[in-house]
Amino acid sequence: MSKSGREIELKLELDPKAQDALKRTGAVEGFAAGKTVTKTLQSIYFDTPDQALRKAKISLRVRKSGRSWLQTAKLGTGVMGGLSSPVEAEHPVTGRALDLAVIEDETVRAKLTEVIGEASLSECFETVMKRTVRHLTREEDGTDIELAFDTGNILAGSGSQPLAEFELELKSGPALAVFEAAKVVVKDVPFRFSPYSKAERGYRFAEGRAEQGPAPFFTGPLDLSPGLTTEQAFRDVLRSCLTQISENRMAVLACDDPEGPHQLRIGLRRLRSAFRLFAPVLNAATTAPLDRSARIIATKAGALRDMDVLIDEIVAPLAAKAPQELAFDALVEDLGTARDKATRTALREHLRSHELNTFLLDLAAYTEGRGWLDPENLDQTALLAQPVTAFSAKALSRQWKKAMSYGKRLEKLSIAERHEMRKTLKKMRYGVEFFGCLYPPGKVKPFLKRMKKLQDVFGYLNDVAMAEMLPDLCTASGARAIPIAQAAGFVIGWHEARCQDEWQHARSCWDAARKSPKFWK
Repeated sequence: MSKSGREIELKLELDPKAQDALKRTGAVEGFAAGKTVTKTLQSIYFDTPDQALRKAKISLRVRKSGRSWLQTAKLGTGVMGGLSSPVEAEHPVTGRALDLAVIEDETVRAKLTEVIGEASLSECFETVMKRTVRHLTREEDGTDIELAFDTGNILAGSGSQPLAEFELELKSGPALAVFEAAKVVVKDVPFRFSPYSKAERGYRFAEGRAEQGPAPFFTGPLDLSPGLTTEQAFRDVLRSCLTQISENRMAVLACDDPEGPHQLRIGLRRLRSAFRLFAPVLNAATTAPLDRSARIIATKAGALRDMDVLIDEIVAPLAAKAPQELAFDALVEDLGTARDKATRTALREHLRSHELNTFLLDLAAYTEGRGWLDPENLDQTALLAQPVTAFSAKALSRQWKKAMSYGKRLEKLSIAERHEMRKTLKKMRYGVEFFGCLYPPGKVKPFLKRMKKLQDVFGYLNDVAMAEMLPDLCTASGARAIPIAQAAGFVIGWHEARCQDEWQHARSCWDAARKSPKFWK
């Protein structure tokens, strides 16, 4: 039986042991769950010598299940936030060889002919998997979702690489039902949005690019086209934030590298800044719950990041400057214990929660399902459709105006107002990083450089304020507490003295940023 149409599929990666446990899950809240069926699948992927299909985001394979072979062509195989929605054409074939003549969809056949041209097709790699399938249905809206737990290997040449993936494929019903189902199936099991299709994983393995374990993820620069609408630009910003947050969630759970919580907090701050920069074109009612959840996670990630900075950048560097009799090693050890017992534990507990999974899946659904739309706002369509170049100029001007309101009375700012100015400058910088690609680099870089210097000053002042809390953060008691308190006192005194000089430097940094040409005008 042939099949052709657009496929909607959510791909998640789980710990293999957790995935095995989910296979045996009984009832699924809100859905009628069918029986599980397990089968072995062998899939062979084909391409031209110069990988023309891969470059065109097309996968072409034949798959054996039992004694039957099925040929599948997928057009548009990119994965965003774990979501894949290619056009798919499936047809039975007699063996592991391709037969493009059986493709009934003329559009698919024409595209394949155009991309392949006169080139030959050959086998590139294959996957051998054990697939456990189960269907979830919901009568009220016609939802039918196929859950597929895949465990196996990618084979290329003489090598193999393990492959484990959990997929939710929408067979019928509303598109966002896959996210709703994912929430009730994975519950509190940490997951990663799969960044690649199986075909892309195969290509990467065949090239010798082994899969990496969880590690701190640094987001790259955005590449927004000037021809994008404001809505399309917002979607791309959200995708970038979602990837940074979800990847660093797994990094924090897997290792103690301080960059994990740092990049996690940056991703959350970028997300919240995006909500504010794009606020004039959004439905605030749909954005608010996501913003609240992001703030909660950012607070917990920030507590760990602050402790990392305090230990590694405020306290430890002074060991070489302090009198030898001060117990700096004991102070660092005591703070490390406090960090691990309190902040790191609290963050990891939250990152393993059902609440966190719900946030990530809701954010993905909001991003891919246009969750910002307001059906009662008749003007929103025009606002979303405006060129992003026009919107970005207004958004950056609004944020700069907020920064100016603090900068005009810099010397009179209270400690609390300095903190607010620091947050305003961060939002400004994120805005520049979002929209900077729309403007000539030579005009963006000087302004961004001055903003970074100004942020560094305010960041240091904030870190010093954190240092003043050292006596409350130390956990030692009895006789051991006295030398640790003395070392803490030295740290506070040294940084308070330097703080005065840095605050004087803030004026020159602000003046330089204020006088720098505003590239968006």
